Amino acid sequence: MDYRVEPATIARFVRERPFGALVVVLALVLLFDLVAGLLTGDIATATVATYLWDGAVVGVIVGLAGIGLSMTYAILNFANFSHGDMITSGAFAGWVAAFLVAGVGRIDVGRLVILGGRNGINAGTLGTSVTNTPLAILVGFVVAIVLTIALALLIDRLVYRPMRDQGAIALLIASIGVALALRYLIAFVFQSGLRPVTATDQIPRVTVPIGTGGINVDAHEVTIVVVSLLLMAGVHLLLQRTKLGTAMRAMADNEDLALITGIPTERVVRATWIVGGGLTGAAGFLVVLERGTIFFQLGWILLLLIFAAVILGGIGSIYGAMAGGLVIGVTSRLSLVWIPADFGTAAAFVIMILVLLFRPTGLFRGVTTA
Repeated sequence: MDYRVEPATIARFVRERPFGALVVVLALVLLFDLVAGLLTGDIATATVATYLWDGAVVGVIVGLAGIGLSMTYAILNFANFSHGDMITSGAFAGWVAAFLVAGVGRIDVGRLVILGGRNGINAGTLGTSVTNTPLAILVGFVVAIVLTIALALLIDRLVYRPMRDQGAIALLIASIGVALALRYLIAFVFQSGLRPVTATDQIPRVTVPIGTGGINVDAHEVTIVVVSLLLMAGVHLLLQRTKLGTAMRAMADNEDLALITGIPTERVVRATWIVGGGLTGAAGFLVVLERGTIFFQLGWILLLLIFAAVILGGIGSIYGAMAGGLVIGVTSRLSLVWIPADFGTAAAFVIMILVLLFRPTGLFRGVTTA
């Protein structure tokens, strides 16, 4: 097969899409600069590898959180702005449970329930980490999933279900109200301050040799990547190998046809909230495990990145959310080779815009669960 590109084709592309040609040239310049820097030693191989690893850790969390948002859009046809605060809710529920398991009998239960409150609990005293308190972390992870599922079903029953026939705009506005209610309820109960919840100085780290340096990998990062990939694989199997997954894909493609063919749409909606809510709670717990701190606006701040990943991947596409999360995560970190750390997130959004200019439907196209 001949993969050569004729000069006339290149000329036509430059003539018809000059901005696109400029983007391609800029990308090639950056790639050349990166390769040249690695070859000359101006850019350390270990530095690039560290950025890629850190980006992958962030990316799998964003991708995991984006699955629930994509499912909601694909099947319920509205952008759920309460998604970020459901992440926060799951995170707080999970870490309260982890604190209770790790500290009960040693520290007053009241202080554990509010994660220390104003007086604070030294996370180092509890020693909360994957290696020091694995049972506490496991219980917290499960509780985060279960409570977020329950919260998603409750909100759907009280708010979204009665409004389902009023259109996407009404549901979107309602989701903003739900987001504000959840956020400030959490702030009222747990206060608004940032607090540490993991014993970061007690986490085992391993240095993986790369070039003349190495990547520092800790147990939390490995746990996040492994668990996230396993959950993503589970979603894939659910969508492709089960009757429920087939029903979800059918309803996402054509809800009216799904009704005519006898698919129980309310059951599919309920399953969507269960699967999406569970993954949302898991993402909330894992992002705190990665950061080591928690506060009431955690999910709201993360929501912008999640939306970027979902739009980049193709809003409504499950696999698009996974891929978009990885692209956003890696871009936000790898861009630090050229720009200050404060601009890493902005670089990820620039990549999203550029991709959409070339492919408006996103990496995986259309509104579909697969």
